[in-house]
Amino acid sequence: MKFFPISSKKAIFFTIFIYCVIITPLKGAKTSVSSSSSSSDQQPELITYFKSTTLLKNPTIIDLQNQSRTSKINLFTSSDCSIWTKECSNEILKIAQKTEHVKWIKSVRRKIHEHPELAFQEFETSKLVRQELEKMEISYRFPLATTGIRAIIGSGQPPFVALRADMDALPIQEAVEWEHKSKIAGKMHACGHDAHVAMLIGAARILKAREKNLKGTVILIFQPAEEAGNGAKKMIKDGALENVEAIFAAHVSHEHPTGVIGSRTGPLLAGCGFFKAVISGKTGQASNPHHSIDPVLAASAAVISLQSIVSRESNPLDSQVVSVTSFNAGDNLDVIPETVILSGTFRAFSTTNFYQLLKRIREVFTEQANVFRCSATVDFFEDKDTIYPPTVNDDTMYEHVKMVASDLVGTTNFKVVPPMMGAEDFSFYSEVIPAAFFYIGIRNETLGSIHTGHSPHFMIDEDVLPIGAATHAAIAERYLYEYGS
Repeated sequence: MKFFPISSKKAIFFTIFIYCVIITPLKGAKTSVSSSSSSSDQQPELITYFKSTTLLKNPTIIDLQNQSRTSKINLFTSSDCSIWTKECSNEILKIAQKTEHVKWIKSVRRKIHEHPELAFQEFETSKLVRQELEKMEISYRFPLATTGIRAIIGSGQPPFVALRADMDALPIQEAVEWEHKSKIAGKMHACGHDAHVAMLIGAARILKAREKNLKGTVILIFQPAEEAGNGAKKMIKDGALENVEAIFAAHVSHEHPTGVIGSRTGPLLAGCGFFKAVISGKTGQASNPHHSIDPVLAASAAVISLQSIVSRESNPLDSQVVSVTSFNAGDNLDVIPETVILSGTFRAFSTTNFYQLLKRIREVFTEQANVFRCSATVDFFEDKDTIYPPTVNDDTMYEHVKMVASDLVGTTNFKVVPPMMGAEDFSFYSEVIPAAFFYIGIRNETLGSIHTGHSPHFMIDEDVLPIGAATHAAIAERYLYEYGS
């Protein structure tokens, strides 16, 4: 800094000017800030909840965007994230980790866990979600796909980015003994969907508090029937992705320590299909096989031939699976049966290879049956929505998740994970628009959170809930910053 000489009169004038124009207003500003802080301290530490709204009977659309904002969420004055910095991510995480927020999000998850509901039966879960949205004055559409919800936060203008959580439970009897064990016999949240819903509601609370920062619109999708119900397909049909240009979702994972986030670019989860083949011949006495047409022989040849699809027709660097898991020819030991029924599954990591497998499975059964003078029909259960295409992460959306996760949990706590042969109906979203699916760890050996999904012993480390909520919120807000006006 450079200094310049001035006269004594000018010096006196300059001193008065500095005192009147600069110092005095600054004192006033300090007084105002202090007063504001004092007032804020008298409010709840995290959120002044919205005043409750009366639940409408059979609502089709709840639009709260134009209601009075006098009861709006008031966390604290957030920093200006017109220029995104790591501090913006830290601020989101600090909100999520506030004591009141953590207590609340755990309570939401526990209510859902105690009352699990199967695919397309998530009526109470959906009602709970809607009640929480209404308390926050978040608009939503309901129902989609029977029990699904499409909520909206932000300006209502492009760009539109979506976050998705699945709501359904499994027909499993819970074997975990704890205070909030399932109260419904034979039903359990054994795959963590209760945590997914809680994390997305938690993200909604954060995003609503930071709504002024959103440079566009966030769509929250609460979806039914992920478990062999293809709820995603029905949500899309009912308009869940209207105007949406990108979508993200998380799944809890026992393979990673609590709070560790993992994903990968490209194929993450396999496409999955099931088949049932019926091979028909002519029954006869086993002592005189020449008087029969033996479907057991034809079925056996078909099983052997199916193995050559993967071993001799597919690229060995491109993982595929064809497995026969059931072979039923009856139980009469002295009679060649008239029919044999075979069932199984097939998996692949690309849509092209997946449907090539389907085509070749049908051909093998029908042609091998013909070789042995039998006939065959093959059912892939397309009418029952049991075919899941591969879940493929868009390169750009994956990089976005990686950036956000690295800011929130640190670069060492983001992992590039291998692809898995499991399937997810998030794949239907990823077929339509750019998407990214990621895992968030729940493994905590001290708590016993070590069991795989679909196990009666499955449980989660609830410390993951605020981390998941913050990750969802940061993914959405930063996406709008990156791609908004």
